[in-house]
Amino acid sequence: MKWTLPAKSALNESNGKPLHAARGLAQGLLKAALCTVALCSAMAGPAHAQSVAVTSIVEHPALDAIKDGVKKALSEAGYTEEKGLQWQFQTAQGNTAIATQIARKFVGDQPDVIVAIATPSAQAVVAATKTIPVVYSAVTDPIAAQLVPSFEASGTNVTGVSDRLELARQVEVIKQLVPDARKVGMVYNPGEANSASVVEQMRELLPTMGMSLVEASAPRTVDVGAAARSLVGKVDVIYTNTDNNVVSAYESLAKVGNDARIPLIASDTASVARGAVAALGLDYYEMGRQTGRLVVRILKGEKPGDIPSETSDRLALHLNATAARKQGVTLSDELRKSAAQVIE
Repeated sequence: MKWTLPAKSALNESNGKPLHAARGLAQGLLKAALCTVALCSAMAGPAHAQSVAVTSIVEHPALDAIKDGVKKALSEAGYTEEKGLQWQFQTAQGNTAIATQIARKFVGDQPDVIVAIATPSAQAVVAATKTIPVVYSAVTDPIAAQLVPSFEASGTNVTGVSDRLELARQVEVIKQLVPDARKVGMVYNPGEANSASVVEQMRELLPTMGMSLVEASAPRTVDVGAAARSLVGKVDVIYTNTDNNVVSAYESLAKVGNDARIPLIASDTASVARGAVAALGLDYYEMGRQTGRLVVRILKGEKPGDIPSETSDRLALHLNATAARKQGVTLSDELRKSAAQVIE
């Protein structure tokens, strides 16, 4: 059989329109295929798996709530382990040397973002990297801790959420609960920058409100009980900030308060269920979600140095009626009505 080609004129009939039409059809099909691939890729999520590494100086209810809040915010934004998110969490168990080891490991892992919960862990991570985005959380004074130069956008690889509280409002709660208090005791770890900062501020603030500060050092968690006992007979009330050593061992502090009938006022609402009479504090789970939203912004392309540090003003008063009875405090009806929660 002899094959013959169509005449050239047939290929270019009507000034080549059939040929152009074929080419146009092919190009249209190619464009449609490319659009389908792009749409499928967009629906599948990022081109590479996103990774978030989280570290905390110690595990206790407030810091655990932050970790859970971060993960919730990521999930709300579509970042889940089921969809490819690489999530890892490690705690330093209250040991700053372990915090440094964790920071170095995370830097070696090269995650997209490192979340550092509480001052010692945040300091360790920020010292370990100047390139990987770092989001701190539950740091009372990030400036004193040398994490950022100010609460404005840092221009570095660091941003985050501070749990700084207005101390005048904390002292007002003390005066409401213990009107005759003149000497306020504080158990704290002098090696924790956030605690040292609060103590310094309280030294200046209390005399302006007719009171004075009596300090007791607890460099380790095991020192908390002994430090609290050293205040017996010297103070009218004990105030605790979010010092991680103290919060981790709050039951030992509560035992001293109950035995000596010294009222305990906290700034961590989770400590109320553990023996404090009251706390005007932040919702740490919501702070975790707030922190997580910063992480999401970074995963979507924003630079941490362009994001100002944040604080939270969502305060709630929690009361413990049982602890109040044991520690010699009367809770007024007015105070009870103003509380978000009263543990009977």
